[in-house]
Amino acid sequence: MIGMNFGGFVTLLILGLIAGLVIHFIIRYRMLGGFDGFMSKWIAGWIGGWLGSPVLGHWGFQIQNIYVIPALVGAFIGAFAFPALMKTSVGVREPKATTAPAIPAEMLRKAS
Repeated sequence: MIGMNFGGFVTLLILGLIAGLVIHFIIRYRMLGGFDGFMSKWIAGWIGGWLGSPVLGHWGFQIQNIYVIPALVGAFIGAFAFPALMKTSVGVREPKATTAPAIPAEMLRKAS
């Protein structure tokens, strides 16, 4: 998989594009709203598709030495998992709202 040819690269681009389109526009699971959010899902889908066959196995039909079904499943997992991980990491680091301490009445009186 590391030394893939150009046809395999384009196949993974198309599978990642399909996963990114479905996750971003049809399911509307978003970390970022605009084009940059879609591109991040596309890249994550490409990486998931690239890891799909080695992790999920070599089964189904293949195009340009890419097993399509495991790569497509991996692309969907990657395109979904990346925003989920980013949302989780942002939620953990988000500061919690605190209430201001009460000001004693003596401090609120005017000095005369």
